[in-house]
Amino acid sequence: MLTRRDTLRLFALATLATSSSAALAACSGGDDGGDGGGTGGGADGAGLKLAASDVERSAGTPAAIPDVVTGMHEFAGGLFGRLATKKGNLALSPYSVAVALGMTLNGARGATAAEMRTVLGVADTARFNGGLNALTRVVEGLAGPAKRADGSAAEVALDAANALFGDRSTPWAPAFLDTLAREYGAGMRTVDFIKHTEEARTLINGWTADRTHDKIPEIIPEGILDALTRLVLVNALYFKAPWEVPFEKSMTAKRPFRFDDGTTTKVDTMSAQLGAAGHGRGEGWQAVRLPYAGSTLAMTVIVPADPPHSVPAGYSTLERIESDVTAGKLPTMLAAIKPGGVALTMPKWTFRTDSSLKPALMALGMPTAFGDTADFSAMTTDDTALLIKAVLHQTFVAVDEEGTEAAAATAVVMGETSMPIYEQVVVDRPFLFVIHDVEHGTPLFLGRVADPTSA
Repeated sequence: MLTRRDTLRLFALATLATSSSAALAACSGGDDGGDGGGTGGGADGAGLKLAASDVERSAGTPAAIPDVVTGMHEFAGGLFGRLATKKGNLALSPYSVAVALGMTLNGARGATAAEMRTVLGVADTARFNGGLNALTRVVEGLAGPAKRADGSAAEVALDAANALFGDRSTPWAPAFLDTLAREYGAGMRTVDFIKHTEEARTLINGWTADRTHDKIPEIIPEGILDALTRLVLVNALYFKAPWEVPFEKSMTAKRPFRFDDGTTTKVDTMSAQLGAAGHGRGEGWQAVRLPYAGSTLAMTVIVPADPPHSVPAGYSTLERIESDVTAGKLPTMLAAIKPGGVALTMPKWTFRTDSSLKPALMALGMPTAFGDTADFSAMTTDDTALLIKAVLHQTFVAVDEEGTEAAAATAVVMGETSMPIYEQVVVDRPFLFVIHDVEHGTPLFLGRVADPTSA
């Protein structure tokens, strides 16, 4: 027998197919089922509705891609720096967060918009929209069948999706919704946050779980949504790819892993002689690039140099590398890597990071969006005063002999302002990783492995 949760999840999956190339052009609000020019709508007993229009996604602005990637790297460094102050494993998707905030930016005005543009590295919102749209199409185009250098076939999965969940009683501005449909492929589902808050939460979580292959089962925990919630903007990202040269499982063994405090433990560690790889060095670090099947996507692992360079007392070499990433030097690190053979030993790992990004984003320079003076008046056609209540981010990463599976989701929760994320390389110590496309270096996932045994 189907439970209430099962029913809502099935509803979310059923409505999914209509949202990829269509979005709500305008929402009239109210309870009469009107969708302001939409071509269809449906509802269950809880008042959950789907609305769609004929606004199709554009091809974007390919010429703006370099500017978008540059801004994304700067944003990634700043966000990583704020989150890295907490010890332990860390993973995030700068791409996912940038997309979710980019959608939100299109509803902002005045100082709110100016601060968000600065934090995201956006000079012009329209050009950013078009560049991010084009970049997403390029990255998604890397998915599908792939052929390795040895002629063997493989499959790469890389799926990005966006959606809006807006309250039925709010008159959403057609221009705002048209932009998100055209540049982000984001359709809107109208829900009843006021009377059926939990059902709306279940729908959002069900959509996100489906888009991330259940790796992010709950992006919105209990207690986040309430009767004053008016809009949730969500980006979901899923990645799964085999290595260009898989590791032999028979070579995996327990090997020492050294922690920053000098202690060691033994962890499951892979080992291989990789001819189709890359290697680079910098001040206090070395890096190895591991291509995925087809060599259009890769993981770059950045590990402190051995022996360590001289650093100030109490300041680890990993912290030095992290400070370089925070300073925006990740593109330079990626560019330093040249093709070459690598004899690599590296641990397997699987972990999940759950981050609330509000403190980090405020510290980076966009506090107005979270306060009572926030201006998101471009989102609606009335005087509804909205602010960002929360920016929630989850990332899952699993690395083994076969390849990598990763997923991320970012949710921006908005409410009314009245309511008070053959070189020898031995990875045997904490290290950073970044999953990126090879052509642009787009930071799809960025993280730190402090303890590969910690889930």
